[in-house]
Amino acid sequence: MRVAILALTILVLAGFLVSESRTGLSVTPVQAGASNHIAETPPNTLCAKGERVIFSCLVKRPAKIVSLCAAKDLTSDRGYLQYRFGLPGKIELEFPKDRQGSQRKFQYMHYFRAQVDETEISFQINGYEYQIFDTYNGEERPRISTQGVNVTAPGRPKEVSFACRTKPKADYSDLQAVLPSGQDN
Repeated sequence: MRVAILALTILVLAGFLVSESRTGLSVTPVQAGASNHIAETPPNTLCAKGERVIFSCLVKRPAKIVSLCAAKDLTSDRGYLQYRFGLPGKIELEFPKDRQGSQRKFQYMHYFRAQVDETEISFQINGYEYQIFDTYNGEERPRISTQGVNVTAPGRPKEVSFACRTKPKADYSDLQAVLPSGQDN
């Protein structure tokens, strides 16, 4: 099974489109210049090559990718920020659809002290609360480092957590100046 997955990964990285049909797998070379989200997306992210990856990881279950993507020129009044969930070429959730003024739809929280570092980027869709989290606690034994996305349904006290399989690709630099603060001061 691992050999088959490795072979498919190599084909995709080499520029072939691999798709599944009722009769099996189909392998098609991707033509140069063709618009293909799979070919334009770096591995383990749903952000395109021309975008900035704020956060991206493969989650444990389901086997999907969570990405927070931004325009390269992101500021508080220019560019965009967009959450994506799914697989390359098969995005299941994209928020917001309209990129104009998208910075105002997210909140940023960062807490840091010796041995503790917590970052959270949150937003709401139809009453569902989403929190992209990146937490490190060196005071605990063993040390705790967790990343992923928590989703809380309307009227439900318990959240569903989608934990990253491995450490995510993350770049939170300058988000404090770009996004509204979610901290209560």
